Amino acid sequence: MLRTLYPEIEPYETGLLDTGEGHQVYYERCGTPGATPAVFVHGGPGGGCSPTHRRLFDPARYDVLLFDQRGCGRSTPHAELEANTTWHLVADMERLRALTGAEQWLVFGGSWGSTLSLAYAQAHPERVSALVLRGIYLGTREEADWFYQFGVPQIFPDKWARFAAPIPPEERGDMLGAYHRRLTTGPLEQRIAAARAWSLYEGETITLLPDPANSAQHDDGHFALAFARIETHYFVNRCWLEPGQLLRDVGRLRHIPATIVHGRYDMPCPVQFAWALHQAWPEAEFHLVDGAGHAFNEPGILDQLIRATDRYAR
Repeated sequence: MLRTLYPEIEPYETGLLDTGEGHQVYYERCGTPGATPAVFVHGGPGGGCSPTHRRLFDPARYDVLLFDQRGCGRSTPHAELEANTTWHLVADMERLRALTGAEQWLVFGGSWGSTLSLAYAQAHPERVSALVLRGIYLGTREEADWFYQFGVPQIFPDKWARFAAPIPPEERGDMLGAYHRRLTTGPLEQRIAAARAWSLYEGETITLLPDPANSAQHDDGHFALAFARIETHYFVNRCWLEPGQLLRDVGRLRHIPATIVHGRYDMPCPVQFAWALHQAWPEAEFHLVDGAGHAFNEPGILDQLIRATDRYAR
C-alpha cells in the first residue's frame, strides 16, 4: 500500500527572522517540540511553503521548521531580488537552525529545494543528521536549456507555444534571458503578465497528468511574480554555483544518511542529473519512480518521501 500525507496540522510557533539585509524571512514550526529536528526547503526558487508540506512528517516524531525563502511566500519584501542569492539562503538556514537550538537537523528539499539542501549540507555537513532529496536539480545551464529551449518544448509544444508567445522570435534563442529582462524592467502590469506566462508553463509541465489546482496556483499573479522573478534571477546567475560544484563536493556528504527520490518522467529536472548524483554518491539510497513526473505529491514519489521521513525519525 502506498504511503500518503499525515493529517492536517497547524504550526505551534510562527515568526519572522530579520536577516539584517532588508529581508524578513517567515518561518513556522510544526509537530512536537523537542522531537527529531527537521527543516523543509521548498522549491522554485520563489515557490514558498504550503500547509501540505507540513504533512510530510510524522507530527508525533518530528519538530519541523518550514520557511519561505527571501522574497516569496509570507516573507517580505515580496519578489525582492536584492541580497537574494543561494548563499544568503544558506546563511538564513543556519540562523534558523540556531534559533531552534538544534545541533543537527534532517534537511528535506525538493526541486530547487534539493539544490539549496545540497549547497547547505556541503557548507555545513556537521549540522545535517540526514538528507531527503526529491526532483534533483543541480543548477546547470544544461538543465535550464532542457526546460526552456530544446527538451520540454518538444514534449509540450502546445505549452511552449503559449510560453514563447510574449517573446519576439529573434529573442527566443535565449528564453531565460528574454524573460529575465521583462521581469526586471517595465511597468508592473507587464511584469505580472510575463510572470504568469513563465509560471504557468512550469505549473503545467511538472506533473505526469494535468493538475488543475496546481495550474491555478501558478496562474495567480501574486504567486507568479515572486516565482518568475526569483527563478530567472537565480537561473541567469547559475544559482551562484561554480560549474559542477554540487557533484564535485558530494564527498563532504558521504557519511550522512540520505535518500534521493526522482520521477522517471520529471520534465523540469531531467533524470540524467539525478542519475549523475546517484553515480557520484552511491552511499545514498536512490529511488527512481516509474509513472511519476516532478511533483512531490505524485503517488509513487510521495510514498517514498513519507517512508524516508519515517525511517529517519528518532
